[in-house]
Amino acid sequence: MSQDALKALQHEAEFLSGVGGNFEAAKGTHFRGSIWRESLHDESDRLRALMAEHRNYDRELLKSLPANRRLELHGYERRFLFGKRRTGIAVASVLSPLSHFASKKGGAAPAIGLGELIDHARKLVTERGVPYIIGICSPTGFTEEARQARLDQDNVTVILVEPDGSGGWRTTGAGDDLDPRLIKIFDPEGAKGKVERVRRLLEENSADLLTGGVSAADLARRARVSEDLVRQGFEGVAAADPELRLARKDGDLLLFRGAPVRHRERKSMNVIERIKQLLSGEGDDAEKINLLAERRAALAQRRDRIYEDIGKLERKEADLLEQGKAARSSVPRRRLAAQLAQLRKDIARQNTTAAMLNQQINIISTDIHNLTLIQQGQMASLPDTDELTEHAVAAEEMLETLKADAELVSSLETGMEQTLASEEEMAILREFESADEKPAKAEPAATQPRVRLADTPAAPEPWADEAEAQRRPAAPPQRSEPADPEPT
Repeated sequence: MSQDALKALQHEAEFLSGVGGNFEAAKGTHFRGSIWRESLHDESDRLRALMAEHRNYDRELLKSLPANRRLELHGYERRFLFGKRRTGIAVASVLSPLSHFASKKGGAAPAIGLGELIDHARKLVTERGVPYIIGICSPTGFTEEARQARLDQDNVTVILVEPDGSGGWRTTGAGDDLDPRLIKIFDPEGAKGKVERVRRLLEENSADLLTGGVSAADLARRARVSEDLVRQGFEGVAAADPELRLARKDGDLLLFRGAPVRHRERKSMNVIERIKQLLSGEGDDAEKINLLAERRAALAQRRDRIYEDIGKLERKEADLLEQGKAARSSVPRRRLAAQLAQLRKDIARQNTTAAMLNQQINIISTDIHNLTLIQQGQMASLPDTDELTEHAVAAEEMLETLKADAELVSSLETGMEQTLASEEEMAILREFESADEKPAKAEPAATQPRVRLADTPAAPEPWADEAEAQRRPAAPPQRSEPADPEPT
């Protein structure tokens, strides 16, 4: 199964689950009615027929593909004694390119176009005169033509939902003057989920907190959420980490890392200790670090904005350069050359400003580093030289005493073993030792390897006398190979 089918199935489940919870919260408030009826539908039969057309009969694959499921909520009001009147229908529908998934085609799944969107919306409206609120989700996205379309009909409100590529959802109204509260109902990611996504994005960009800060406006633009939700995420992260600080500079909320918090074991403090603390100046270093970190965060945000401006100027420079190359007349070339020269001067000025900001940030970072070292050294409360010498002598004496005790215990254990051994056991031990001192017996001849006579030449045997030699049978004469002729 392709990755597009897996993602489409996952987006289908997330959309229906999130919007289903929003439907429950909207009953009686945004949706009129006191009696409710829910129904679930899908296009599994159509998907099965499409797979059969392409000769694909894999049942396991059928279960793992999106089936264009939809959730319908029907609202009623009680009328007279036993009657009821329909007040409206809310529909959360998924629209996926089923023909693409059923045909085993390669490549990315196509987005939903305007024609397919209109046909799907018409099929969902089955009762005339009843208000409809329809949310159509496309796991593969919509084309730009479909996003810009206006599907205004009598008593029909259409809202388009699609993944935004950053873990969230894009919800747009296919009409004019839509109530934002209705659009929010079809957003499967609630406010809590958006705040959690902001926190995850902060963790991914935590390195920016070490050299500068994170801007709420910039993070809201990247996460495609409101700055209010980003502020909630900033506050939650700052509450969990006491070293993080929040500050507002030029209308923008900044999150940066400040001074570490000193751990205090005693909560209560008498008057004398309070006076000593005031006279010693404790806490000034932390305030300086926080102030410098706030300045560094503001300078870093200004530097980043300058870098963005430089990128825009460079793109414009490349565009003017292409126009100058394509121009055939000298008049437009002179004009483009003048614009390009001025543009390059502006880029040089911006680079100079960015370099100056980098130097300022470097100086502030060095001062913060030095103050942090001083604060960490004061928080450690290290012992003085006399205490270190006294402790070292005491540790050495303890090791010497432990060594003497270990040697004494070892000697006592050896003597105890000899004392507890009986005379009979000692005699047996002596027998063991004498057996070890005896020479080892030679191995019997049977264990030696046998050698065939045919394999080795026979050696002459010493005979006792001539008579004994004559009684033995004479050995057959051995054949000798003819000698090679000597070279002349």
